[in-house]
Amino acid sequence: MSKEILKVENVGMRFNLMEKKVDNFKEYVIKFIKNELRYQEFWALKDVSFTVNKGDRLGILGLNGAGKSTLLKIIAGVLKASEGNLTVKGKIVPLLELGAGFDRQYTGVENIYLYGAVLGYPKELIKEKFNEIVEFSELGDFIHVPVKNYSSGMKARLGFSIATVMEPEILILDEVLSVGDAKFRKKSEKRILEMFDKGITVLFVSHSIEQVRRICNRAIILDKGTLVADGPVEEICKLYEEKFIGYKLQY
Repeated sequence: MSKEILKVENVGMRFNLMEKKVDNFKEYVIKFIKNELRYQEFWALKDVSFTVNKGDRLGILGLNGAGKSTLLKIIAGVLKASEGNLTVKGKIVPLLELGAGFDRQYTGVENIYLYGAVLGYPKELIKEKFNEIVEFSELGDFIHVPVKNYSSGMKARLGFSIATVMEPEILILDEVLSVGDAKFRKKSEKRILEMFDKGITVLFVSHSIEQVRRICNRAIILDKGTLVADGPVEEICKLYEEKFIGYKLQY
């Protein structure tokens, strides 16, 4: 019997959007004092429920604005849901925005320890895995250069190398296999597939349907913040291509 590792129950995420644009802080203060600020309620997610078993590789599909990244941020603990319940059993490593935790003034070496600490890795463990991280990132001597001089691809490579050097129970991937050059993308996907062989549970967002098919065994579709389909990956990918991608291309 499969072990349930994640349970999402009736999760909703509400944002209050300002109805009229405020051009500067002074105007904001004046409107605040006069009680003229008006907000419009927007639900990025509404009544989303599903479970994930240990070893599942769940693809999360949806057009831009469907709520995919918001859902992952709630599961990762970056955002707190407005309503509903979330049960997580095991350590999560989220790869949401590779390199987002870097300090631009620090070198790659310094950021390995900084980003590793953000992900909850002990310093001794990072030291032990240091050479492996540098080798996988392919940064060479740039590892001693401040990150402010890195390209976005270089930052993504270093972030991916740090985040995947350990083996969490749950790995969250949000479009991270689409960064960098083709060679590194292939190398990154190979590492993820190797992690799957060890039973790691994965939540995966990608605009590449073929990548979802290769990596996942199950998928869900989000549409305007609601969950509209859940099932085997091939069945859900086919539905998504017919009902959503086809619709988008048609119009």
